[in-house]
Amino acid sequence: MLFTKTSCFRAVKLMPSAAGGRRTFWGWLNAVFNIVDPDRIKAVGPDIAAAEWLLRCGAGVRYKNFETWHYDYNNQPIGPLKTFKIEAIDATDSCIMAKGFDYLEYLEHVKEIKFQKCMYIQDECIVRLCNIQNIQKSLLRLEIISCGNVTDKGILAINHLKNLNYLFLSDLPGIREKEKTIQILKTALPACEVKVDLA
Repeated sequence: MLFTKTSCFRAVKLMPSAAGGRRTFWGWLNAVFNIVDPDRIKAVGPDIAAAEWLLRCGAGVRYKNFETWHYDYNNQPIGPLKTFKIEAIDATDSCIMAKGFDYLEYLEHVKEIKFQKCMYIQDECIVRLCNIQNIQKSLLRLEIISCGNVTDKGILAINHLKNLNYLFLSDLPGIREKEKTIQILKTALPACEVKVDLA
């Protein structure tokens, strides 16, 4: 009987995707983690809902007026919900996807974001991020490192972040026209310190 149940799990593990290929169970679960819950945003506010999404996906957050980073979904600071405003996001090795970026729409205090080794980060994510008005106003520092699905198109969208004062780009093999793309960014963001390691 045990082997029958194991076989059932094996059948569930690989599910057909819309493209006709196969998607692993973990890919499906990651997609579920990124579904935006409008009711949760209304219940706890945009910052807590966004923090829950980020932590669920393996990212970390630092709140305004807090020095420590929070990475544990089950160990969030306690206090009035309105006191917790996300100031920084560390998405290193996280499974955040474009569909979850709607959680960022109403965040007003995000100053720093780091995407590092994020296998689901692609141009659509960067374009979405850079078109969020609150992020355009608040974001000062952005790092994109070892995100292989980001191309010139995603990087060029960064020119919408007019208040950015620091940008670090590293190990992005999807960028084909490195010199041209970086020059366009530097021209569009003259006050931004742009550091590049795209060898």
